[in-house]
Amino acid sequence: MGARLYLVRHGETIWNHSLRYQGHADVPLNERGILQAEALARRLKNERFAAFYASDLMRATETARIIAQPHGGTVVPVPALREINFGAWEGLTRDEIKARFPEISQQWWTAPYETRLPGGETLREVAARAVGALLEIAARHDGEQVLVVSHGGTIRAAIGSLLRMDLNQYWRLRQDNTALNIIEIFEEGKAILMLFNDCSHLKELGS
Repeated sequence: MGARLYLVRHGETIWNHSLRYQGHADVPLNERGILQAEALARRLKNERFAAFYASDLMRATETARIIAQPHGGTVVPVPALREINFGAWEGLTRDEIKARFPEISQQWWTAPYETRLPGGETLREVAARAVGALLEIAARHDGEQVLVVSHGGTIRAAIGSLLRMDLNQYWRLRQDNTALNIIEIFEEGKAILMLFNDCSHLKELGS
């Protein structure tokens, strides 16, 4: 039958607002991020979820807890759903990265799949751990709906991989804060993307 995953990017943080790379840095939701998560919780309050999963980073678990609260659900932390480990780039803006790491940043932005970030990961590694986690969740919840909260880069890498995209082009997939994606995963890792980067619940916040 397959499992239906409601795959959500976490709400906004102060580093999102200032366009800083977060990676594994444990940055909490800011006030707007909490409002975004609450808006999505209202949108999903009548859905039936068998379970709630999230990256173990604070911004993802906070988002998942807000969404799970109307359902009386508890959130299961999954470290494999963490954001890309940006290593030495964490806390920096794109312009700061370009100035300090000109060669490796150019490689990353053109061929991220095999480019290792200084002190961090390759996109291949991110996709492997994220897809592995999603396949495990899907196998555990065949025929059910589950909510999964992760991160922009991780979600793009996972969806791109499941859809057999060239992950060097994963930049073409946009993920806004609290974006809702729905993907059905079947046996042997076959997947159908049903909804992508839907942020219609944020209209009530004026965005």
